[in-house]
Amino acid sequence: MVLIYLLIIIGIMAVLAGLLGMPSFSSPRMNFTPKQNQSRAPKALLSQALGLSFPFSKLFLENTKLSAKMKNRLDSAHVGLTPAAFFNLKLILAVVLNIAAFFTLQKIDPVVIIFCLFFGYMVPDIWLNRKVQERKEKIVKTMPETVDLLGLCVEAGLDFASAVKWVIEKTPHNPMVEELAFVLEEIRWGKPRTQALKDMSTRLQVSEITSFVQTLVLAERMGTPVSEAFAILSEDTRLQRYHRGERIAMKAPLKILIPLIFFILPVIAIVIGGPIFLQFMDKKMF
Repeated sequence: MVLIYLLIIIGIMAVLAGLLGMPSFSSPRMNFTPKQNQSRAPKALLSQALGLSFPFSKLFLENTKLSAKMKNRLDSAHVGLTPAAFFNLKLILAVVLNIAAFFTLQKIDPVVIIFCLFFGYMVPDIWLNRKVQERKEKIVKTMPETVDLLGLCVEAGLDFASAVKWVIEKTPHNPMVEELAFVLEEIRWGKPRTQALKDMSTRLQVSEITSFVQTLVLAERMGTPVSEAFAILSEDTRLQRYHRGERIAMKAPLKILIPLIFFILPVIAIVIGGPIFLQFMDKKMF
């Protein structure tokens, strides 16, 4: 019964991963081709359906002041769900897990109910945090090359908006390009360039992006050439990426200790000490 219960949970999570873990939701204000819009249509319908599942969710989030915080996280992950829809997803998952547990165990167990409520409520948060972290890592990884291209475009005589547009059109699709496309779209809608960049920094909460925005804002205020700012920024971001890799490499020996102590050393002890122990037992030396 426990195995069946675990298989049901894994099946539900696989369905959710298929619905939400495929190409990322994108902002509705960004322009896409008709083919891309058609592929996003089912996900838009899913978001609307989740938003209407529990009508009280939006009011609850606004009264508890959780809506803004949840929206920032969803925007950081580029998940096209409203805070109410995401909150309803958590509630639905908790209810579905409890129903599956009841039909599997054929009884009401308070411990199982609490576990299902906690598990169903927390799994979407874990998925969202992982998606945000992966997106930030990809942005940090591709940022130095993107800054180099922007600097080359500016040195060639393009302004900032034209340089961003060229980078968006000519470079492969990645999270950094998505963020620049969103900034360019906001500028076209009338938002000042400085404010659009600051909003991107607030949305992502990445130190490299914050340095990028501050450098551009200071260059605009002081009247210094943007190309020089891009050159300095590119060097700084590469140095920060190098130091980030060093920190990750220094953590590797500590992470290896756990499987080494609990999995590798016991096996080595059995392989080496087992024959000796059996030999002592045969000679009745214990």
